[in-house]
Amino acid sequence: MSSSLFAPTTSTLTSKPPTPFNSKRAFAARTNRPHGLQVSCNVTPDNDHNHNKLIMPSIDRRNLLVGLGGLYTVTSMPAALADPITTPDIISSCKEADSGIKDVENAVRTRKCCPPNISKTIKPFVFPNEKTVRVRWPAHNGSNDQVAKYKQAMRAMRDLPDDHPHSFIQQAKIHCAYCNGGYTQVDSGFPDIDIQIHNSWLFFPYHRWYLYFYERILGKLINDPTFALPFWNWDNPSGMTIPAIFQDGNDELNPLFDIYRDARHLPPQIVDLDYGAGERDTTNEIQIACNLSTVYRDLVRNGGDTKSFFGGEYVAGDAPVANGATSVGSVEAGCHIAIHRWVGDSTQANSEDMGNLYSSGYDPLFYAHHSNVDRMWTLWKDLGIQGHTEPTDPDWLNASYVFYDENEDLVRVYNKDCININKLKYKYYEESKSVFPWRKSRPVKRSKNIEVTSNSIEDEKTIDQLTPPLSLDKVLKVRVKRPAVNRSDEEKAKANEVLLINGIKFDGEKYVKFDVFVNEKVKEGEVTTTTTPCDPEYAGGFAQIPHTGMKKMLMSSAARFGLNELLEDTNTEGEEYVTVTLVPRIGCDDVTISDIKIELVLI
Repeated sequence: MSSSLFAPTTSTLTSKPPTPFNSKRAFAARTNRPHGLQVSCNVTPDNDHNHNKLIMPSIDRRNLLVGLGGLYTVTSMPAALADPITTPDIISSCKEADSGIKDVENAVRTRKCCPPNISKTIKPFVFPNEKTVRVRWPAHNGSNDQVAKYKQAMRAMRDLPDDHPHSFIQQAKIHCAYCNGGYTQVDSGFPDIDIQIHNSWLFFPYHRWYLYFYERILGKLINDPTFALPFWNWDNPSGMTIPAIFQDGNDELNPLFDIYRDARHLPPQIVDLDYGAGERDTTNEIQIACNLSTVYRDLVRNGGDTKSFFGGEYVAGDAPVANGATSVGSVEAGCHIAIHRWVGDSTQANSEDMGNLYSSGYDPLFYAHHSNVDRMWTLWKDLGIQGHTEPTDPDWLNASYVFYDENEDLVRVYNKDCININKLKYKYYEESKSVFPWRKSRPVKRSKNIEVTSNSIEDEKTIDQLTPPLSLDKVLKVRVKRPAVNRSDEEKAKANEVLLINGIKFDGEKYVKFDVFVNEKVKEGEVTTTTTPCDPEYAGGFAQIPHTGMKKMLMSSAARFGLNELLEDTNTEGEEYVTVTLVPRIGCDDVTISDIKIELVLI
């Protein structure tokens, strides 16, 4: 197809930073920050609350340097200006969670999510020194002994007084406090900016630490150093229903039971790992196949580089709202959110429990779900694919959180210390270390003989012919120029072709879901909604569950979708432009997009 028919666009080659600190990114990230100068002159990270802070009025750190005579430029700005997210003293700095709960009057859980104060000072984290390795097990296939110990530990946790830091209520509140505005970035000099551990590169490490302490607390309650959590094995056909142990007895006599689950989705209903606005009219066989394709898409096709899998950078001074540079990781926006939404009770005002971040921790199934999410990180790394590596930026490595440990001590932990789970003394039981059902679930290649829709692609506009922001109150279809065509296998091994949906603005107090299709070619008379997650042209979806409460302010995010395999599977590798179709599913009436482009990302 002749490129002269379309206006030219600019292609981009994106690479990893040559050094751990990317000063240019740090500079750019701060140019749009709120001007509330609080210059932090912190000492070493372990000296919690002994910081020598200089709090100054209404000017950010970048502007301070400019005001001091312009001594620093973009290329010489020191790394000290890029600080990691640092959770403050979770006792003295915690406030009532007030984000993401749209219907406060009918909320079924409390917003008072601060942990109890038992007069502890924060200690540095020490790796466990025991020789025993805890082996997390598939919840649908646990032994009688594993299930009995799990229920015993959960009953012991539920029997603790509510104000005990190890009680089930307090463990549930941890998620609420970190996700719904309980803490601010006061230790980084931004006391008016909340901390939010979703929608960025904090998602995986934060939840790994959360589960780490939760598991060790349960083990201590029954005096069992070998105790390990189950994981909901939803990536395996035999584990794609809510595990029976969470439903046994179907009442509160079972410590794993939760009343706030969607009644339509109880066993034997197969989970939908791409769940959106409603139920799919399909067979169990097709649903299982599509689930496996979804896992493959999240881990392989759309998780091809560090940022695509973990999510975008999030550092001190970045607001959880209106931070357009942040993008959501493939698993977080994919299987993770789909299950939260699928399990949560749709009859409740805020889709409690799993359907809203403030209440998710009240369902024991949440911890089994996130245990498998954590396992996805392990499996992604173990694939050994080029580009499957953790972030190396100090802003990620040194981001930290504070938890009560199994000894009721307050402990500060860092992302860098949770990369290697062997050092944390736990692992996952796998039936096979080499073969997983989803590993062979790449969508089937499309036939070259399929007919093109009657709408001529020449009539579709290119992205540069549209004026942003682009509304998503209806289907949006646009053509986007590619940076290169017909790349060799050697070129693909060096760089992934990635579709970027930037500046996604949406109401953070409601569930949002839209799907993304690339080069969709359907037979005459068919419509976009007939395409399933099993099909090669389905790039993936963008989804968010409620987790912000900024009034009159839309949350901003971005999404990334891998194109290397998709273009091969749709027989469109040689086309200069791709057609991108965004299909709103739910909550998209006020969603807008600022830009759609394609980049080559070095791996």
